[in-house]
Amino acid sequence: MQIRVLYFAVFRERLGRDEEALELPTGATVAAAVKRLAAMHPVIAQLHGKYRIAVNQEFITSETQLLAERDELVLIPPVAGGSGGADRHVLLTSEALSLDRCVAAVRSREMGGIVTFTGTVRIDNHGATIDHLSYEAYGPMAVREMTRICIEVEAEVLGARVAVEHRIGTLAIGELAVVIAAAAPHRAEAFTACRAVIDRLKQTVPIWKKEFGTAGEEWIGLGP
Repeated sequence: MQIRVLYFAVFRERLGRDEEALELPTGATVAAAVKRLAAMHPVIAQLHGKYRIAVNQEFITSETQLLAERDELVLIPPVAGGSGGADRHVLLTSEALSLDRCVAAVRSREMGGIVTFTGTVRIDNHGATIDHLSYEAYGPMAVREMTRICIEVEAEVLGARVAVEHRIGTLAIGELAVVIAAAAPHRAEAFTACRAVIDRLKQTVPIWKKEFGTAGEEWIGLGP
């Protein structure tokens, strides 16, 4: 069978590629796939234990998980941000976003309120009709900055836990550009945390937006 392996950040830089196809025996496990990749690429062997693994956009709970034809496996290197960053849900991707993933990442028995934000591509901007948008990012820095914002907001808002996903690439009208979930023991703190995350994303994360529409093509500032 064949699976698709995606590379980001340090893996993409050191391997000089964004993805590759990997042939495996039918019924192979994630562990077998990682072992094969480590044999092919020394950097993967060198960083063993320093990255997480996702299959079909979900973090795995065990490397004994079985793989299937056309599965998508991603090696996710650590991001900056100190302790607690490894299990924080921060995602920059060209694939479809999932608000459900963000909510699942912040939900717990201690949280009494969960507030979400969903940003979609709209058809009108200051009288111009938009056909589509293109998002471009300085990937590794964008992920580090989004993680920093999450850590910062959680430190400022008592009991808060936040998660965020942001798209890159070409987006059609109505597609999701950014999704955020913020949980806290009480609703007021959850609202505060959610608003703080989106406001700071717009200010500091190196993601750029270009509009394509009736008024032509135009880069629109910085941020989501």
